[in-house]
Amino acid sequence: MSVKNIFRGRILTLNLETARLPNGTSVELEIIRHPGAAAVVPVKDDGTVVLIRQYRHAAGGFIYEIPAGKLQPNEEPLICAARELEEEIGYRAASLELLTSIFTAPGFADEVIHIYKGTGLVPGNQQLDQDEVLKIVEVPLHEALTMIQDGTIRDAKTVIGLQLVSLQ
Repeated sequence: MSVKNIFRGRILTLNLETARLPNGTSVELEIIRHPGAAAVVPVKDDGTVVLIRQYRHAAGGFIYEIPAGKLQPNEEPLICAARELEEEIGYRAASLELLTSIFTAPGFADEVIHIYKGTGLVPGNQQLDQDEVLKIVEVPLHEALTMIQDGTIRDAKTVIGLQLVSLQ
C-alpha cells in the first residue's frame, strides 16, 4: 500500500492511498483520516433530552444535534464525551453509558463516533469554542423522535443516539 498526503488540516487529513482489495484488485482511493469523536444523548431525570440547534456551514444552516466533539490526541472517548457535554450545553453527567460506536462514512473516511447516554445531569460550565454557534433545546424524547420522523432532525449521530435511547 502506498499513501500520498494531499491535505492535512486541523480536523482531518486527506490521503490518496493505493490499496489491494480482498479480491486481489489494486485500487487508488481518496481517504479521509479523522481522529474520531464522541457524542452524548443527555437525558434529564424527567425524560427530556437536551439537544443543540447548531450552525453548520457544510449543511447549509442550523441543524439539530446531540452534543459532540473531536477526540484530542490519545484521549479516551469517555473523557471526550464528558468534556463536550459540559462545554456545549453546560451540564455534567453522573453516568455516561456507551450506546454504540459508528462509522460516519466508511466509503471514504475512517471517522468513528462513540455515542453515549448521559444521565444524572447537573449544571456545569458551558464554554463554547469560537466556531460554535448554537442554542440549547430541551424536548421530551417522544418529541425528538417525531422530529426524526418529520425530517427536522437529520444528523446521523443524533438519529442513532436518540433511537437507541428510545429502545432502552
